[in-house]
Amino acid sequence: MPEILQYGFMQRALLAGVMIGVIAPVIGVFLVLRRLSLIADTLAHVALAGVALGLLLGAYPVFGALAAALVGAVGIERLRASGRLSGETALALFLSGGLAVAVLLIGLAGGFTVSLFTYLFGAITAVQPRDLWLTLALGLAVLGAVAFLYKELFAVTFDEEGARVQGLPVGALNLLLVILVAVTVVVAMRVVGILLTSALLVIPAVTALRLARNFRSTLGIAVGAAQVMVLAGITAAFYLNIPASGAIVLVGILLFTAAALLTPRR
Repeated sequence: MPEILQYGFMQRALLAGVMIGVIAPVIGVFLVLRRLSLIADTLAHVALAGVALGLLLGAYPVFGALAAALVGAVGIERLRASGRLSGETALALFLSGGLAVAVLLIGLAGGFTVSLFTYLFGAITAVQPRDLWLTLALGLAVLGAVAFLYKELFAVTFDEEGARVQGLPVGALNLLLVILVAVTVVVAMRVVGILLTSALLVIPAVTALRLARNFRSTLGIAVGAAQVMVLAGITAAFYLNIPASGAIVLVGILLFTAAALLTPRR
């Protein structure tokens, strides 16, 4: 048995990475194609406020992050859909607001702590069994929703006006998508941290778009790229004694660079 698999914490880390490596790129492909990549980063900052609130109250921070991210997702989509603010303005508003609330709560909690840093920058080797079960439950919910509404999400992604003409509930589908992004962001933050969460959604998707010829193959290649990212990144972190989150993202950037250099633009 390889040395990396002889430790329980590394087994949990690899299992968490594999699960998130399936969930994040599936949602990421929809985001990239709709030019909404920044929403993941925005919701990650909103989730930070939830983490800080959880630590302040002595509750499980992931639950606080999930609640905050869901509220942020609904707020962003409501503002964007109402026409009161453009999509970019709504994202900027929630990003700065979420960060401001997080800073305030962190100050009330007595400043930065080791626990907070693990959520900011990731601590995949600290994943506990309850984290795995929560990741599995939320991941199945996300993937199940995408599978059940695959055709509808596909239609809205490529032709929103056409989907509206066909009678599809475009507003509800858009709201569902941002909710799925919020859940995915919370799931992914245990692997790469809040500050790098968007990388797991975006980098595999843009890499796949350089290589794929149709939408289904884009999803498959994106998941494959994400698996390479997390497995290679975690392995490098173990043997080189470097932060896993940074290693995962750097592997992803190398994959995208290779795809960009070796394939024609599609």
